[in-house]
Amino acid sequence: MRRRTLGTLFLLAILGVIGVVVTQYIWLRRAQRFQQEQLVLQQQQQHQMDKQFNDRVTSALADVTRRILSINKDPSDLFDAVKQERPNYFAVTMNDTIHPYLLEALLRQEFKRRSIDDDFEYGIYDCFTDSIVYGNYVSLRDSAVADTAQHSELLKLDKDGHYFGVYFPRRSGSSLWEPQGAGSITWIYPAIVTLIVLMFFGYSVWVIARQKRLAEMKNDFIGNMTHELKTPISTIGLSSQVLADPEIVKDPERLRNYAAIIRSENERLRTQVERVLQLSTMDRGELELKREPVDMHNVMRAVADSFALQVQERQGRLVLDPHATSAVVTGDPVHLANALFNLVDNALKYSPDHPHVVVRTGVAQGRLRIAVEDRGIGIRREDLRHVFERFYRVHTGNVHNVKGFGLGLHYVQSIAHAHGGRITAESEPGRGSTFTLELPLKG
Repeated sequence: MRRRTLGTLFLLAILGVIGVVVTQYIWLRRAQRFQQEQLVLQQQQQHQMDKQFNDRVTSALADVTRRILSINKDPSDLFDAVKQERPNYFAVTMNDTIHPYLLEALLRQEFKRRSIDDDFEYGIYDCFTDSIVYGNYVSLRDSAVADTAQHSELLKLDKDGHYFGVYFPRRSGSSLWEPQGAGSITWIYPAIVTLIVLMFFGYSVWVIARQKRLAEMKNDFIGNMTHELKTPISTIGLSSQVLADPEIVKDPERLRNYAAIIRSENERLRTQVERVLQLSTMDRGELELKREPVDMHNVMRAVADSFALQVQERQGRLVLDPHATSAVVTGDPVHLANALFNLVDNALKYSPDHPHVVVRTGVAQGRLRIAVEDRGIGIRREDLRHVFERFYRVHTGNVHNVKGFGLGLHYVQSIAHAHGGRITAESEPGRGSTFTLELPLKG
């Protein structure tokens, strides 16, 4: 897929996700606004109903007061005798005490006349004893409820004279249902769904971008592999043509040289093919390690000997600095040697003329640390986190003679993990790199 096409698809997908999120936001805002309007309307309706109820109760209690004064033949007129002390509690000032049964009968009559059928309790305050004389719990709908209902402790008010109180236990300030938390719940579920969609979209973008990058690296790998294999094949073909000349038997020295070239190039081909096959085996999880005690100091010396001629030709130095008191690990000697070989090979390849490479060992927290340090071209920070990925190759700038498939460091990492270890990298462009291989010591 072309980069331009992929960018267009990403743009359309992002616009689609943004459109869905904006549409959900607008819809939820409208739903929340409608819900708030409905709540305000319900509150207004409930407030009006409560006001009507309170007015009926106040009128009924005022009539009860007048009838009590009439029964007691009290000529005085109690001004503003009825007070609403609480949303569900009313107090009525009196000149004298009143019998509870008479008060209850009057309350029943007035409440029925004004269609007030809520359960209520009443109590009479006696200023001589400074206490509430309990009256009764009254249910105008069901008398059985009054017998089983739990009586409340009536509120005692700060009043000097006599009074009686009427309490409506089933009315708590306002009977309006308020959907507390409904607004947040309305937002939670769409937010979760949107978050899941965004996470899925982000993951899909990441997978597509990663697959595209892997495809590009794989194409580079195929190109590099073709070049790497083509060179020895061409060399072997030319050498074979020379050997086919009957006159070459007259020059034994020349014959030996071309035979050595064929053998060397064949070994080079075998090494390259073996490296690819090994990585393929590891990716399928079919790698079998022959675990045995391995002295990594001996492996270091063997690897250094294999690079001795190359280092000498480039007038460089390969220094071994074995600081570890014990360097014996349990693992496959062939793969461990190949891993260290790859690290030293990279250090030499990415170093300019007269390379200087140091292989140092140490022990930390029961693990052997093998550090391969060079003074080469270094690796940029953005490339450093990708160097262990399969097929990834760092751009070498002006260094054009570096060959490879981008498999070496990935192979080293796979071998380190297979042995219970790890590989880390530190680098600074222009100053060199340090690759550290950590392996658990033999217990």
